[in-house]
Amino acid sequence: MASLGLSEREQAGCRELLEFLETEELMALTDTITHRLVHPESRQEAIHAILVYSQSAEELLKRRKIYREIIFKYLAMQGIPVPPSSEKHQLIDRAKQYWNGQLTARSSKSRDKKPHTVSHEKSQKLPSDDIHDLGEEFCQWFFELLNSQHPLNVESGETWGPQHFWEDAKMKFCYNTIEKNMEEYVGAEMVSLRLLSLVKEECLLLNPNLNADGLKCTMSRHGLVLVAVAGTVHRGNTCLGVFEQIFGLIRCPVRENTWKIKFVNLKIVGQNALEPGKLSEKPSIKYESNQLQALYDGKELSLMEPQKF
Repeated sequence: MASLGLSEREQAGCRELLEFLETEELMALTDTITHRLVHPESRQEAIHAILVYSQSAEELLKRRKIYREIIFKYLAMQGIPVPPSSEKHQLIDRAKQYWNGQLTARSSKSRDKKPHTVSHEKSQKLPSDDIHDLGEEFCQWFFELLNSQHPLNVESGETWGPQHFWEDAKMKFCYNTIEKNMEEYVGAEMVSLRLLSLVKEECLLLNPNLNADGLKCTMSRHGLVLVAVAGTVHRGNTCLGVFEQIFGLIRCPVRENTWKIKFVNLKIVGQNALEPGKLSEKPSIKYESNQLQALYDGKELSLMEPQKF
């Protein structure tokens, strides 16, 4: 039976999106849409019925069972950048634009693979373009996984934990709201738990700016890859300020194409500590790649020196 109102591309997109629902939710949604006239015996039968009897993609996405977080997760996996604070109707519009061919995914790499581990298949020499690709893919993987730990977000297919960090990993966390504060953590477990608590307990979401001015990557002479990224910090529908995060990645000698996090330096600046008008601008990294490398060589602490956003 042909679909009543969804194009082929909308059907394919909605099918992927519906896979995020639990089986019980799919069955309940089928009952609602078909007025209990269809009784599917499997998930795939339920999804087929939902697609067949939905009048349009918009009508389907507006259903209560299609949570805002599910649409956000789907768009993220497709490489469609959206602010974490977007409301459901805004996410629906983005999905429709994507299916209508009005939007182009930022990168096809994240759609062609399963959810990223901290790995990247590149040559040992890692030319500058490859280093930037590694940094971009790492950031897509890292922030998607970290933000998925938010109480309102859909869980990622991968587990957050100390396994993504070296045992002696270090973290420096500087935040400037009313006054400046600095925290330091040592060890994979402690670093992992502190980052997790930002999202899971403090309910923050970090939205990175992966455009050219928001992401800088380089490699030190010792083979450590430095990834610097800037973005905005959100809680619910409120933008709290901006952040700058610098990662040090080292290739795992046992698993050739795997990288683990050696150190993390995170700085958050609240709205009230920003210069007037700065929040309306896209956050950016002021360091050039050569400056970033020079800062790390023997001067890791300098990475957290005050920087104007």
